[in-house]
Amino acid sequence: MNIAIRNPVPRREEGSLQVSLDPNLKIEGAKVFAVYGKGGIGKSTTSSNLSVAFSKLGKRVLQIGCDPKHDSTFTLTKRLAPTVIDALEAVNFHSEELRPEDFVVPGYNGVMCVEAGGPPAGTGCGGYVVGQTVKLLKEHHLLEDTDVVVFDVLGDVVCGGFASPLQHADRGLIVTANDFDSIFAMNRIVAAIQAKAKNYGVRIGGVIANRSAATNEIDRFNAATGLRRLAHFPDLDVVRRSRLKKATLFEMDETPELRAVTDEYMRLAEALWSGVEPCEAAPMKDRDLFEFLGFD
Repeated sequence: MNIAIRNPVPRREEGSLQVSLDPNLKIEGAKVFAVYGKGGIGKSTTSSNLSVAFSKLGKRVLQIGCDPKHDSTFTLTKRLAPTVIDALEAVNFHSEELRPEDFVVPGYNGVMCVEAGGPPAGTGCGGYVVGQTVKLLKEHHLLEDTDVVVFDVLGDVVCGGFASPLQHADRGLIVTANDFDSIFAMNRIVAAIQAKAKNYGVRIGGVIANRSAATNEIDRFNAATGLRRLAHFPDLDVVRRSRLKKATLFEMDETPELRAVTDEYMRLAEALWSGVEPCEAAPMKDRDLFEFLGFD
């Protein structure tokens, strides 16, 4: 199967050829957040627990996993949910034959979960997959009953396709650790969000420090580039155990240590719902960043 973009509308952005958003696919009425960061940094854990925090504020939440591994929502659903691409393939891409339950799975505390999936390796475009996912959600009027949409996007921004959730988002959130590789990836994600902001409404919301005892290098980079830290989640064993239990942190046996983490998620959700001012950030050139990140 070869998944390709049908009749793309080219747009020249920063010297590259991008595919512009179909106005009919614009998400309206919900606050939309796109979560990015270095591969393996904990974006899915962050996204899923943030989704739960929003739901505990009484919000109707939809989380969309945008990774071919389709494991973004498994702590919410306790299983690997079927992907949009699998569902479409099963009906030979006749989307009118699909029902919401074919690709939407209810998760913990009412969070609705969708795994976009992805094209087979080396074929197709991730942007097409994200577009088809939003199209299906709109066709079935599922976005009309949603207050918050969280896109959990794989790894670094490597192509225009996987940057496509930024076309739908109000705020881009960056998850990073206090180390060289994570901050290097964050710098490039900042550049990607700024590029999309030239033509779309997305803006940088801020930085979420994850899996780090300290945040000194993150904070130093933020100060130099105009970013802000929104939350800090240390590297705790309970996070690892929650993944093994296929559970969100809000379902684990409470300890003072865990309570501090879930309280931080609630504080983050409240801040994002209330609205965070966009960061007017200026990413560094790769060579400048390499010199800047002088760790002892």
